[in-house]
Amino acid sequence: MMKKTVLMLFVGLLSLGVYAQETAKIEFKSETIDYGEIERGSDGVRVFEFTNTGDAPLVISNVRSSCGCTIPKKPEEPIMPGKTGQIEVKYDTNRVGPIRKAITVTSNADTPTKVLKIKGNVKNPGAK
Repeated sequence: MMKKTVLMLFVGLLSLGVYAQETAKIEFKSETIDYGEIERGSDGVRVFEFTNTGDAPLVISNVRSSCGCTIPKKPEEPIMPGKTGQIEVKYDTNRVGPIRKAITVTSNADTPTKVLKIKGNVKNPGAK
């Protein structure tokens, strides 16, 4: 009986330790950027801002786009707890028409995959 009690106590303390682990948390200011109506050839660079609201360094391991017309750029250094970072996205504005793209962010955060979105419309100057 004593062995069972000690074993249960040990398992209980071990499981408490698992919950006390530090984790990174990523919180975006906005998960969608709306370009609105922009002209062909205009600046296609926009920035997603985020904060690490966790208590461990946040490491963004991968950022990829749903197509080659959008080039995302991730931070190379870990984002410390309480600090902010940016993911830069460059859309090829020489493509006329609606913008509906997804950017997938992979990190060590408690939610390891986040999908960000860009939307808008590229119009041809002079076109009605």
